[in-house]
Amino acid sequence: MTQLPGPIALVGSGEYLPVMRELEGSLLEGRAPRYVQIATAAVPDGLETLHYWHELGATQAGALGVEQVIATCATRKEANDPDVVALIQGAGLIYLSGGHPDFLAETLRGTAVWEAIVAEWKNGAALAGCSAGAMAMTSWIPSIRHPQRGGTEGLALLPHLRVIPHFDAFARRVPDLVTRYLQGKDPLVTLVGIDEETALVGGPTTWTVHGRQAVWQLGHEERVEHRAGSTLSLNH
Repeated sequence: MTQLPGPIALVGSGEYLPVMRELEGSLLEGRAPRYVQIATAAVPDGLETLHYWHELGATQAGALGVEQVIATCATRKEANDPDVVALIQGAGLIYLSGGHPDFLAETLRGTAVWEAIVAEWKNGAALAGCSAGAMAMTSWIPSIRHPQRGGTEGLALLPHLRVIPHFDAFARRVPDLVTRYLQGKDPLVTLVGIDEETALVGGPTTWTVHGRQAVWQLGHEERVEHRAGSTLSLNH
């Protein structure tokens, strides 16, 4: 029997926190109790920040009763290291946490580690990305901090989507953010805003909203709100 890919979770914020524990537990349900945590997106923020994410991830894995596996790649050389690739294998859940989406994509794109992540997902492992991790799974990452720079090529697992995490916070603080994301937007690409402590789970085309807030389908003239429990289709 052909193995189906596992679920994908695109998370607006809250990785490894108690508020997202139920979601992370559901992604591991029926899968190997092996929780692979990749904090590559936080590497530019320094060792102290990396340690923070690893400690937070350890607490979450302990609460869920599963093994924590740290597979952070700080360089492309590490992302092609067979020893790091071996850490990905046999995962029940692989999680790309937050930080700098451009650094994450540039570090993993076309590497042995990314190939291993995709292979495990295709073999049934769950795959999650929070904030930067969610943005990097698409084909294009517009620059939020430096819009004049354009953007970065993503990992292209979900080429039909573009993601704005922390959408509720960004909509308040940077009111022209959506406009910047929509400029030059491919009509075959769907833009989604994911609120904090909220996730879009399923994929690649059929998704369900989980969490305390909403996911938004965004167009030039409209915003369609989807609350927790809603199912939506986001086609290629």
